[in-house]
Amino acid sequence: MHHDEFIGQVQARAALPDRGSAERAVRATLETLAERIPDGLGEHLAAQLPTEVSEHLRRVAAAHQASPEHRRSGERFDLTAFAGRIAWRGGASEEAALREASAVLEVLDAALSPELMQKLGRVLPHDIGELLPAVRADDTAPAR
Repeated sequence: MHHDEFIGQVQARAALPDRGSAERAVRATLETLAERIPDGLGEHLAAQLPTEVSEHLRRVAAAHQASPEHRRSGERFDLTAFAGRIAWRGGASEEAALREASAVLEVLDAALSPELMQKLGRVLPHDIGELLPAVRADDTAPAR
């Protein structure tokens, strides 16, 4: 999947008014997701995404270089914090942030291999994992 297609699909699925809004939603969601997952998984996700999209994941992984405990497991936070961080980054309400994050994760599902989406679902807590497309969320076990 190419960058323009990725952004266009997020814009359509989240019913966003323009590409800039879709870009903000992708950045906010992927940076927050990258904080929550192990850096190694973030790198695997980034490797299957368009360069412009993958940079959001890689930027957070690079920031974790000074914090080894986060590199192995990711930060621990729940759906409320996930929504709050996305809302803060994207300048949206928490309700809008969750709607936009769901759209980003749907497009991510289309862009990544099924195995990688299953790994993602396994490392996320159940409440955040519920944002993943239903087909994948049903196949994953909640993180501990």
